[in-house]
Amino acid sequence: MDVLSLIGILLAFVAILGGNILEGGTIGSLLNAPAALIVVGGTLAASLLQSRLPVLKRTLQISHWILLPPRVELTEGIEKVTRWSLVARKEGLLGLEPMTDDEPDPFARKAMQLLADGVEPANIRNILEADMFTQEERDLQAAKFYEAMGGYSPTIGIIGAVMGLIQVMGNLSDPSQLGSGIAVAFVATIYGVAFANLLLLPIANKLKAVVRVQSRYREMLIEGILSIAEGENPRSIELKLKGFLD
Repeated sequence: MDVLSLIGILLAFVAILGGNILEGGTIGSLLNAPAALIVVGGTLAASLLQSRLPVLKRTLQISHWILLPPRVELTEGIEKVTRWSLVARKEGLLGLEPMTDDEPDPFARKAMQLLADGVEPANIRNILEADMFTQEERDLQAAKFYEAMGGYSPTIGIIGAVMGLIQVMGNLSDPSQLGSGIAVAFVATIYGVAFANLLLLPIANKLKAVVRVQSRYREMLIEGILSIAEGENPRSIELKLKGFLD
């Protein structure tokens, strides 16, 4: 679990609710169903309007990365590629074929299969880079769905505020209706700005960071596989791949 994400989400709610209480307010004063409907519904509607169905599906598929990102360890990957290079040096490229089925990572498995099949290094690079860039772009587009929501949310909050003020202006002769209208106006603004800056935009950036880590790992695999295909010394391959470490 990504502890920093969990702490960030919890701290965001503690900061807003705690600050409200310290100022003499109550949690109930921040709970307003009409404001929530306007902001959440409007933000989601605008984001759906600009997106394609495959992007939305991928967004739902990777949303758990916020708290449970895929485990990507560059150090372990380098050790794995080094082992492959030792096997290839001793047994030839065909010696990697029995190890292919045991590889859990689909990208690495495909790379090993191409290597074992004797595909030319230039073709291996073209095939793997095409896969890497396609997957990276697909995941970045999914992360940008949250970024889009973060962009629309404050504006929708302002719309909610204006709607609340319209209700207030239309009921100046009835003081009993003023309170609910003012509440919607101010709470909608809080919802819009808070959701964008405390949740939606940070989530988008978190997902983008995860995608970049995965892409770096795949770049390392590509360089390692090509080095094995070109018959480089395992020690040289290991030293080269360590350049991918932070």
